[in-house]
Amino acid sequence: MIREKQFYRLFFGLTLSLALQNLLTFGVNMLDTVMLGRYSQAAMGGVSLCNQFQFLLQMLVSGAGEGAVVLGAQYWGRGDLKPIPHIIGAALRFGGGLAVGLFALALAMPQTLLGLLSSDPAVVEQGVAYMQIICFTYVIFTLTNILVASLRSIGVVKIGYVISFSTLCINGVLNYCLIYGNLGFPELGVRGAAIATLVSRCVELLIVAVYLRFFERRLHLRLRSLVQMDRSYLKDYAHISLPVLVNQALWGVAQMVQTGILGHLGGDVTAANAIAVQVYQVLSVVSYGAASAAAILVGKAVGSGQKEQLRQLVSTLERMFILLGIAAGAAIWAVRGPVLALFGGTLTERAAQLSMSFMAVLAVTTVGTSYQMACDNGIIRGGGDTAFSAKMNLVSMWLILVPVAAAAAFWWNAPPTVVFFLLKWDQLYKILPVTLRLHSWKWVRVVTRP
Repeated sequence: MIREKQFYRLFFGLTLSLALQNLLTFGVNMLDTVMLGRYSQAAMGGVSLCNQFQFLLQMLVSGAGEGAVVLGAQYWGRGDLKPIPHIIGAALRFGGGLAVGLFALALAMPQTLLGLLSSDPAVVEQGVAYMQIICFTYVIFTLTNILVASLRSIGVVKIGYVISFSTLCINGVLNYCLIYGNLGFPELGVRGAAIATLVSRCVELLIVAVYLRFFERRLHLRLRSLVQMDRSYLKDYAHISLPVLVNQALWGVAQMVQTGILGHLGGDVTAANAIAVQVYQVLSVVSYGAASAAAILVGKAVGSGQKEQLRQLVSTLERMFILLGIAAGAAIWAVRGPVLALFGGTLTERAAQLSMSFMAVLAVTTVGTSYQMACDNGIIRGGGDTAFSAKMNLVSMWLILVPVAAAAAFWWNAPPTVVFFLLKWDQLYKILPVTLRLHSWKWVRVVTRP
């Protein structure tokens, strides 16, 4: 274990800052879930379906941003910041193109897309009303988050949670006004929630633009430098980012397929899944923050050539990931009852019971997630190996997880809780391949130019 206090101050400073940003980001979705859940179960279910497309977008944006983080952190470790604006320009092109494509798809055929995820007409109807507005946030969300992720590569993290906090506040106030029709506003239900999110996303982008223009001093990012980039860096960026993008895309699509499997088991199952997933996302933010912090520290160590210190760093991070996972799992288990109380009796008895069972499953699998996900996306990816995760998840998700869970749901008629577990148990069995890869040390790769 590393014993220097300076390391722990840096690691936990980055982890808590990133966790707070994630908490506030997921808090927006959790707020929508709770407030719409108190409005109607169908509204909550419909929005949870739309959130699967938002999750796919987040995965794609994360993939585009992670390429910039991996390259940027290694250049930062070398003390060379000049290439980073060009790398950010490449990330914006990749991410922006994907966001435009997803926006066009969601705007053109919302009924068809949501019909793939649920067989409940009332839930689909609510989802369509929400998606017709929320799809306009996709490009705005992408630009904001790639810029914030790129700044993270050089240790600038505070702007992220400033942005997310503003979003949470604006979204909460507008939800109160527009969902229920309070303070003289019209009662718009799911449309009101979508409008609230659209306004808050616009404010996010405005805050980033102001920060880059007046407060950022190291990279000197300007619109001209992002547009007129050195295109030779596109090849470097694509080499690192494409495996990450493929992995994130496969993961996002797989999550939609999982939601579709559960959605075709009924509206109660859809509602229970929406609640359980939101609770998991909020209470596992520290584990995800630790993974992102590890990627920055490992990338900096590799870029600066500190290979001897790298072994001690990895050993320390592994132990902390396990402890964080145990804490997150215990928290999910502890809050199951209080969370259901937030919905004020709008849930059916079966939906409430399933929610309790689903959260119990996540309390166990979260321990595995905290270790293997953080080692994979944090250490291995931060060290320059971005292809391993894509290969592992391709096999795990499409050859094991989805076929087995689909068979359990539609052929074996297994109970919803069993199906839910079979959709999450990869978080446990992936510990083995990730651990083997981590201790092979084949993931240590310098990806910057000489």
